[in-house]
Amino acid sequence: MKHAWLALADGAIFEGRALGYEGETVGEVVFNTAMTGYQEVLTDPSYKGQIITMTSPHIGNYGMTTEDAESRRIWAEGFIVKEASRLASNWRSRQQLQEYMHEAKTVGIEGLDTRALTRHLREHGSQQGLITHVDGDHRRIVEKAQAAPSIVGRDLAAAVTCGKAYRWTEGSGEWAPSLGDKPQAGATRRWHVVAYDFGVKLNILRRLVDVGCDVTVVPASATAMQIEALNPDGVFLSNGPGDPEGVPYAIEAVRQLIGRRPIFGICLGHQILGLALGLKTYKLKFGHHGANHPVMDLRTRKVEITSQNHNFAVEVTRPFNAIPDQPPAVDTSFGQVLVTHMSLNDHSVEGLACVDHPVFSVQYHPEASPGPHDSAYLFTEFIQRMEKQ
Repeated sequence: MKHAWLALADGAIFEGRALGYEGETVGEVVFNTAMTGYQEVLTDPSYKGQIITMTSPHIGNYGMTTEDAESRRIWAEGFIVKEASRLASNWRSRQQLQEYMHEAKTVGIEGLDTRALTRHLREHGSQQGLITHVDGDHRRIVEKAQAAPSIVGRDLAAAVTCGKAYRWTEGSGEWAPSLGDKPQAGATRRWHVVAYDFGVKLNILRRLVDVGCDVTVVPASATAMQIEALNPDGVFLSNGPGDPEGVPYAIEAVRQLIGRRPIFGICLGHQILGLALGLKTYKLKFGHHGANHPVMDLRTRKVEITSQNHNFAVEVTRPFNAIPDQPPAVDTSFGQVLVTHMSLNDHSVEGLACVDHPVFSVQYHPEASPGPHDSAYLFTEFIQRMEKQ
């Protein structure tokens, strides 16, 4: 088996075996704590610019299938696992992980101590790194890692967004979660929703269809005037990669739409909404990546187990050292904004809602791909806000 190396910008080096396409790749090294869903993770456009470390030691054991892909290709810059399975035990599987990565020209590494790497990233923070199958010079590969571009300030949404607007009509079918008494897949669609594609996951679009939406997807660069011309009942702000401050055009468009249309944002869309409201964002030390993150809905005190993938978070006027008794209010130029959801791991902001406008967002992924269905109610909540409007 061919040797491979992972070098981090702080000088740490890990040796392992080559995985996927032979070559070299750079990106910000992060870790994901999900035990399943590796195909959804690899094809999530939010991972553009990043190299993913899976903390679960055995990856690839149920193979790959086209139905589980979250976009048209792998967007992650690289993949790090303890052991990549050469046997796929799943009747739905069409390919092995190694073959899937090779066809996508995705460079990876296996056989290193992913627990030690994860601990290093927790202590020293996510940082730029390099995976190489072709260069064993330790000094040189560390220098390459140090020279890799940061995701801070970069417009990565422009790299993953669609080229032109299109209609989306596919629902979840038999895989749809229970969403209460709202329309399921195949129901008459009454609500026209325009979805910004900052790197949208396909399962988000399916969930919108499940609750009765007729979806038009538009590029990240769409202006507020172009959105208004489509006369939507609501506007959806999708997930996406990188720094929300790297897409100022989207922030301005959303700022103009607040108060004019109901808005629902997820992940990067949540951060863009926060900036449009006049709040700030900051970079987390090592981000939130996984399908097992506990979040409290401060309105109901209910705890949800959530799927997350983000390196930035919305900042409020004061840090929270404990979970507040009720949703805190923040004053903005658009009136008061409530912090509706909060992480139970680090007390970071996980949800916002305007008091005076039908506008809300969450930092995590309620479409649950991968992940549980605890938060599927948020799509129904979007419908309810459009109904009231």
